[in-house]
Amino acid sequence: MNNLTQNTINKEVSLSGIGLHTGQNITIALKPAPPNTGIVFIKDDVEIPAKLCYVSSSYREISLKKDGTEIKTIEHLLGSLSSFSITNLFIEVNGSEIPIMDGSSLPFALLIKSAGIKKQEGRMKYLSFTGPVEIKEDGRSISILPYNGFKVSYTISFSHPGVKKQSLELKLDETSFIKEIAPARTFGFLDEVNSLRQAGLIKGGSLENAIVLSDDEIINKPLRYEDEFVRHKILDLIGDLFLLGIPLKGHIIANCSGHSLNIKLARRIEEMLKKNEGIVIGEGRMDIKEILGIIPHRYPFLLIDRILEIEPAKRVVGIKNVTMNEEFFQGHFPGNPVMPGVLIIEAMAQTAGVLLLLEEKNRGKLVYLAGLDNVRFRKPVIPGDQIRFEAIPVKIRKKVGMVEVKGWVDSELAAEATLLFSLGV
Repeated sequence: MNNLTQNTINKEVSLSGIGLHTGQNITIALKPAPPNTGIVFIKDDVEIPAKLCYVSSSYREISLKKDGTEIKTIEHLLGSLSSFSITNLFIEVNGSEIPIMDGSSLPFALLIKSAGIKKQEGRMKYLSFTGPVEIKEDGRSISILPYNGFKVSYTISFSHPGVKKQSLELKLDETSFIKEIAPARTFGFLDEVNSLRQAGLIKGGSLENAIVLSDDEIINKPLRYEDEFVRHKILDLIGDLFLLGIPLKGHIIANCSGHSLNIKLARRIEEMLKKNEGIVIGEGRMDIKEILGIIPHRYPFLLIDRILEIEPAKRVVGIKNVTMNEEFFQGHFPGNPVMPGVLIIEAMAQTAGVLLLLEEKNRGKLVYLAGLDNVRFRKPVIPGDQIRFEAIPVKIRKKVGMVEVKGWVDSELAAEATLLFSLGV
């Protein structure tokens, strides 16, 4: 959910708490891990990567199992790791489950925040979708739609008067996760407690780590949110999908889903990824320092401030923040400042240059603008605007490249052109 660089934590941190099912006191230690490690649980010297292929149960919680070693109730911790975009981490556990803490993800989020985030070499990829993906089962459903970001629309429906029907839609990032989702606690029904304990489960369950519902009321009020139940379901969903090992861009719509259906959606996405069907693999952002390492332009002629999206050899999205401090506004219609069209074209060319120079075969080359076609300026660009450029290759050869570039201000097309480049040393 962050900037899609690989990340770990700055220092080792730990916490202890009661295991929901065993009732035992359990300690976990989060430790920094090198790039490309992934998230790895460690118990009794057995390393279990947080991947779908190791999921052994998705009924009431998510459990991972490898070589006879199993770790349960990992989803709340994974939800927090997802929100901070932690991609590389060792998690040492001295028991068979992650402690339940207060039934929410907040203790884990605060623990990670206290450790600090360390950016690492290597860019994290992300998945986006060319069309909808849906799983339906017994009147329940979960789907993901193309969307430039990460958004969840979730609906639950229970006959219990304390829950009833709840719906929530949220655009999710680190800030919204901590404020809106992380504090939401798990919940259960009093009439299930005896049967679960007879099955050897929830020995550590209490009013301190779950919302408990009797036949007609909520036993341990007050709630942290009026709709805390659906918020916790969103937390579970985020943790479950984190097992894909790669962030998603999309709008998830869930109707009475749960761990099992969430995992089925994740497995479907994994199958699509293996077949390269309906999925686009992109890379994360480039800040100004990284842009300076790609193209040769410098102030005052560097006109791109950030690269937002990268799909290698397929697409690059960059932005230009237009401010009144630009030198050209002093003389270009000073009483009614408008960004010169030639500079909009130059910013387009620089975005396209990043697209071309990111290819390994073009590294170290110079990209010269050699021709223009289909140039149209649709609306004036003025101070305070932000232009979002999208560059898509039309034809790339050894020494020449043709790229189509469009620029938007908000959702309105401001300019478009087809640019021809010469690639030289």
